[in-house]
Amino acid sequence: MAKGRRKNNRHSVAVKKQTEQTENTQADEYMFPLAAVALVVGVFAAPLAAEMSTLGFSHHKQRALKMDEAHLTVNNDLSTDVVVSWTSQHCYQCLYQQLGVVPAAPSPGKPNSVDFVVSTQHEITLQLNSTPDTLELCMVPFHFGEHGNYSLWVKNINDSSVVDCSVVTKVEPINSYIPILVAFAVFAGLAILFVTGRTLFGLNIVRNFLLRIGGSMETERLINSELGSPGRTVTLITDNILPPPPSASKRLRSLDTFRGISLVIMVFVNYGGGRYWFFRHESWNGLTVADLVFPWFVFIMGTSIALSINSLLRARSTRFSVLRKVVWRSVQLFAIGVFIINPNYCQGPLSWDNLRIPGVLQRLAWSYLIVACLDLMVARDNLDILPTDAWWSPVIDILLSWPAWLCVLLLEILWLYLTFQLPVPDCPTGYLGPGGIGDMGLYPNCTGGAAGFIDRWLLGENHIYQTPSSRVIYATHVPFDPEGVLGSINSILMAFLGLQAGKIILHYRDLHTSIISRFLMWGFVLGAISALLTKCSTDQGFIPVNKNLWSLSYVTTLACFAFVLLVLVYYTVDVKKWWSGAPFYYPGMNSILVYVGHEVLEEYFPFRWHMANSQSHAEHLTQNLVATSCWVFISYVLYRKKVFWKI
Repeated sequence: MAKGRRKNNRHSVAVKKQTEQTENTQADEYMFPLAAVALVVGVFAAPLAAEMSTLGFSHHKQRALKMDEAHLTVNNDLSTDVVVSWTSQHCYQCLYQQLGVVPAAPSPGKPNSVDFVVSTQHEITLQLNSTPDTLELCMVPFHFGEHGNYSLWVKNINDSSVVDCSVVTKVEPINSYIPILVAFAVFAGLAILFVTGRTLFGLNIVRNFLLRIGGSMETERLINSELGSPGRTVTLITDNILPPPPSASKRLRSLDTFRGISLVIMVFVNYGGGRYWFFRHESWNGLTVADLVFPWFVFIMGTSIALSINSLLRARSTRFSVLRKVVWRSVQLFAIGVFIINPNYCQGPLSWDNLRIPGVLQRLAWSYLIVACLDLMVARDNLDILPTDAWWSPVIDILLSWPAWLCVLLLEILWLYLTFQLPVPDCPTGYLGPGGIGDMGLYPNCTGGAAGFIDRWLLGENHIYQTPSSRVIYATHVPFDPEGVLGSINSILMAFLGLQAGKIILHYRDLHTSIISRFLMWGFVLGAISALLTKCSTDQGFIPVNKNLWSLSYVTTLACFAFVLLVLVYYTVDVKKWWSGAPFYYPGMNSILVYVGHEVLEEYFPFRWHMANSQSHAEHLTQNLVATSCWVFISYVLYRKKVFWKI
C-alpha cells in the first residue's frame, strides 16, 4: 500500500508539473498578439497625446521656444540699468550667471523692456543688481513653466528707495507631463487587459472552448492525458519517472525579471526618456530614474554569478575551467564595449586618438571578472552538508565567504584612501564636487576630484567621456568619465552585494521566509549606512549619493533599493506566482543582445525616425516608448524561438 501511494504521489507531481508547463506555454502563445497590440497602441495613441498636449498653444511656436524653456520679459522702471543674473536651485553653491542687462527707463512710467529665455527644468533664483555699483536690488525665486510667458516688473514703491520685483504670468505654461500620464494609462490598460485575459483563459470552460475551436489535436491529447478523458483508463508507468532536480539548480524567474526591469528602463533612458530631466542622469549629487538601473544590473549580475558558479561546480566542472570561462567572457564584454558600442563613433571613424576606454560593458566586464574570481576562491562544491542548527548558522552565508569579504573591504579601504587622501594639483584634497561654477567657482577644473584626476592621468583626456552630465547645470568644461577607474572599485562592491543575495538563495533554498527576511535585513543595514554617510541630505553628507563618482553612499543606497525590489519580485513571481514576470522576463533572458542591439541600431527605424516637432516632449516620448517596446517584442520573439545570445 505504501509503495502504491508513493507511485501515485510521484505521478501526481509529474502531472502537475506538466500541467503547469502546458499552461505557461499556452499563456506565452497569447503574448504574441498582445505584444503586437501594445506596439500598435503605442504608435497611434502616443501621437494623439502629443496633439492633445499642444492643442490650444500654437502661439508658443511663434516664440521659437525649445523644450524646458519659457519666455521672460523684464520691465525696468528704475533710473539705473539693471543686471539680471540667475542660478538653479538644483545647483549647489553655484555662481550666478548673467542673463543680460536691462537699460534704465527713459522717463518715469515708461519702462525699458528686454526679453529673455529661461530654463523650466528646476526652480531658479533671479538676482537683479543695479549698475555701476552692482547694488543688489532684489532676489526672485520662481519655478517657470514650460512655454509660459512671464513678465518681471522692477520698480520703486511709492517713489521710495525700496525696489519691488514681482513676476506676472501673461500666458499660462503647458502641462508637459500629460504625455507621461497618457502613456501610463495606455500601458496600464494593456496590463489590465492581459491580466483579465489570462484569468479568463485559466477558467477550464473558456480554455477548453478555445482549444476546441482551435482544432489542436496535440493540445487535446495533452488535456486528456493530464485530466483524464471519460471512459478512459490511465495506466501508471512510474519506472522511468525521474525525481525532480534539486531546487538549487532551478532557474528563478524573479532574477530574470529583475534583470529585465533594469534593462528595459536602461534602454528607455538611453534612448532619451522623452527628454524629461528626471529620465536623465543627475548633474551631480542626487538621484534620478536614470541613475537607478545600471547599479541594479550590476547587482543582479552578481546574484547570477553565485548561482551559475555553484551550478558549474555541482556539475563537477573544475575551478580552472570555470576561471577560463570567466576570463574569456570578461574579455568579450570589454572588447564589445570598446570596439562595437563606443560613443566616439558619433565623431566619425574610430581611431586611437579619440577612443574612449571606459564604458558600461567595460565596467561590467571588470566587475564580473573580480567578483567571479572571488567567488571561485570561496565557493563550495556541495552545500547540502552544511549545518543549519549551529549558533553561527544565521550568518553562514557571510562566514563561509570571509576571505572574499576581506578582499572587498581592502578594495573599499583603497577607494576611501585614494578619494580623500590623494593629492590633486590645484584642488583641495578629498574634493568631491563638480567643479565648474559649483562651490562658488573656486575649483573650476577639479571635476570629480581624485576620480577625475586618476582617469586623466592614467588614460588621458582624449580617452574618457567628453560630455559628462555635470555640464548641464554646473557648466563644467573638463572631461570626466562616470565609468572611470576609481569608481570601478565600488562597482565591484555592488556586484559583490548581489553575489551575497545569490548566496542567500543558495544557503536558504526553498525557505522563502528565510530568504525574504535576509534580503530585508540587508536592505535595512545598507539603508542605515546610507543615512549615516549622507546625513539624509543631498549635498551635506560625508559622502553624498553621486552616480558620476559611484560614491560609497550611492552603492549602499542603490543596493538597499535592489534588495527591497528583489524581495517584491521574488515574492510575487517565484513564491506566490501571482505574476509571470512578463514582459520584463523576456529581455532579462537576452540581456546582452538587447543592450548591444539597442546601442548599435539606435539610429535606425523603427527605433528612431524624423520627428515633425523635435522640441516636443510628446514626440520624443512616443519615439522612445516605441523603440523600447520594439526591443521587448524582439526579446519575446527570440524567447519563443529559443534564441539566446550567451557570451
